[in-house]
Amino acid sequence: QVQLVESGGGLVQAGDSLRLSCAASGRSFSTYAMGWFRQASGTEREFIAAINWNGGTPYYADSVKGRFTISGDNAKNTVSLQMSSLKPEDTAVYYCAADRQVRNIVVAQNPGYWGQGTQVTVSS
Repeated sequence: QVQLVESGGGLVQAGDSLRLSCAASGRSFSTYAMGWFRQASGTEREFIAAINWNGGTPYYADSVKGRFTISGDNAKNTVSLQMSSLKPEDTAVYYCAADRQVRNIVVAQNPGYWGQGTQVTVSS
């Protein structure tokens, strides 16, 4: 059974930085892609960032490009999302996701595995 567990959410002020982590377990993720989505209250879940475990160019939504950085640690089966210059509009529940194909995360936005989510609140 695949499990994705997020951590690192919280309440911060506009302009602050925050780092989210996602621990993956249940199988070897060496051939998987990992990503992050978010869902603000009353809106649809949106893609934020993705990366393949074997490296390569990461993918970002335009709304976070230049402010958020995704990275993976193969040895620890973790993927992180470093968020900087946070804005109130970044307030949302952030979800970790995994799939064998990065296109299912970035394009189809329908990955096979989801974490339970972690709340990020940015105050103005």
